[in-house]
Amino acid sequence: MVTRRQAIGSGAALAAGLAALTALAAAPAKPGPFVKREGTRFTLDGKPYRFAGANMWYGAWLGAQADYGDRDRLKRELDALLALGVTNLRILAAAEEGPLKNSIRPGFRGPGNAWNPALLTGLDTCLDAMRERGMKAVLYLTNFWEWSGGMMTYLSYVDGGRYIDMGDPAHPWPEFPNATAKFYANAQAVGLYHDWVRAMVGRTNSLSGIAYRDDPAIMAWQLANEPRPGGDPTSAAPLLPAYYAWVRATAQLIRKTDPNHLVCTGSEGLKGSLESTDIYLAAHGFPEVDYCTAHVWPLNWGWVDSKNLAATNEAGLAKVHEYLVQHIALATRLGKPLVFEEFGYPRDGGGYDPVSSTHFKDAYYRLIYDAVETSLAAGGPVQGSNFWAWNGSARAVHGDHHYRNGDNAYMGDPPHEPQGWYGVFDSDETTKAVIAAHAKVLAADQS
Repeated sequence: MVTRRQAIGSGAALAAGLAALTALAAAPAKPGPFVKREGTRFTLDGKPYRFAGANMWYGAWLGAQADYGDRDRLKRELDALLALGVTNLRILAAAEEGPLKNSIRPGFRGPGNAWNPALLTGLDTCLDAMRERGMKAVLYLTNFWEWSGGMMTYLSYVDGGRYIDMGDPAHPWPEFPNATAKFYANAQAVGLYHDWVRAMVGRTNSLSGIAYRDDPAIMAWQLANEPRPGGDPTSAAPLLPAYYAWVRATAQLIRKTDPNHLVCTGSEGLKGSLESTDIYLAAHGFPEVDYCTAHVWPLNWGWVDSKNLAATNEAGLAKVHEYLVQHIALATRLGKPLVFEEFGYPRDGGGYDPVSSTHFKDAYYRLIYDAVETSLAAGGPVQGSNFWAWNGSARAVHGDHHYRNGDNAYMGDPPHEPQGWYGVFDSDETTKAVIAAHAKVLAADQS
């Protein structure tokens, strides 16, 4: 079954966007405890800011005062993460309700400009709880993939309800990403998305009264989760100008609305750039984009076999190492920080329950963390990481590990994926020990 992180064919497409990298004077930032970029490093209050982070897309859902919310669990999960030394969370700040089969419901918005007040207040609650704990949030503003509605849903809003589902046998790979990428060239769809960007980035927290632009709990805004210009180079080539225009226009809009926080794309990296360094460099080279990102999915890309990790792990991790090295070189070339903001690995034997051991997963985490620590020690661009993802106290509701609408035991694995596939449970003691040891190294380095 094709997933949102499936490998795609290699190819190159000339990136015209590099020619457009003219400097834009940014609005003066308000003084405050905001994470800043200085060359290839992050700073906070004039000191280096490095972090061990996690993905917890469902923060706003837990924070909602609704039948699908659980504010007590939100606090427990944040406390559990903080106890490990995890201080940075990547959180979903958008979800578009529509016809797609595997999208989370409820969402933040539909086709009009009426937003879901429960989820908005849920995000306010999550940010307040993070601020109280000294944690930072990276908020992404839509999704290339179907699991939160995303760009395909925006297209359905303006195209008479037409859409295709990811994984539909009638539309095999790469039809879904090729169709979704048409979003960038659709002025109506982008206009609706920009309405959401203005509303979210310009929001004032309904509980604390703090404007989001002034909130030290926010580290950065991301244009989207894993935006890419298409599913294959041939189909993507004519859309590249629109893709670059969308990246820059959206980054400029965010900066205009909020000059205090960082901006980045949310890109997978080379996989999401159709294996083209030119595309990656162009999309991340705009002066309004503060830092680079990379996501690493060795199972989804066919580098390892979850049913035979013992035989495939070593070769797979060698490919992971090379992928990390490639992105460190790209970030160094751009002179910008780099975050490994998604990385996941199967449990031993390919199971989904916490009873499955994590020997190979733990080794994979150590490889990522070693790359972070080595780069930092050498003055390189890697400044942090966010593992995918935190399951915490949640457990699969159904024996088949499939998510069903109405389930509210949210896991780090989104609705379209097996529940427990990649997430870290609160009972995963060896994985938690690896995370905590890395966080301790980073904390000592900043003391």
